[in-house]
Amino acid sequence: MTENNKPTIEELKKELNRVNNKREYKTTFRNTIFILIVVAAFAVLVSSFFITVLKVTGDSMTPTFETGQIVIAQNSSTFETGDVIAFYYNNKVLIKRVIGSPGDWINIDSDGNVTVNGVLIDEPYVDQLSYGDNTDITFPYQVPENRYFVLGDHRSTSIDSRSTTVGCVTQEQVIGKIVFRVYPFTAFGSM
Repeated sequence: MTENNKPTIEELKKELNRVNNKREYKTTFRNTIFILIVVAAFAVLVSSFFITVLKVTGDSMTPTFETGQIVIAQNSSTFETGDVIAFYYNNKVLIKRVIGSPGDWINIDSDGNVTVNGVLIDEPYVDQLSYGDNTDITFPYQVPENRYFVLGDHRSTSIDSRSTTVGCVTQEQVIGKIVFRVYPFTAFGSM
């Protein structure tokens, strides 16, 4: 300041720059917060209505999926033989492979070979075929309306539609079709 206690032009410019920078910072901060809220809301909507991120637990789907892997399920209402789906069962999420749709006739012989409507299905994703120790239904078996017959890929240990414990999966139980593996990064990609 000068002797008359008036600010110099240089001091006024500095103060004006400081005020402008403060205003610009506040605007940028407010816009950033707004964008983060919009992105978070969008992510919640997408995950609620279109996709679900799941962590695999258990070994009923080995070698296709292993414990700790992270996958994405896309909400869907139609499935084909061979699709892998996630569904709710007793407050848990299970992942199994669709073998039969409503009305299909499923048969599993003593060696674990699976036929759908009399046609042997090719199952390259299964390491060891097995009838299953927990099987308590009678084959051939017709899949009830609005239900899907599902099996795990690790047939000797999987508890699935071969057991009345799990039974056939209703459309209401289904979360979606597994479409993408996120983690581990070495297995990253679509299914």
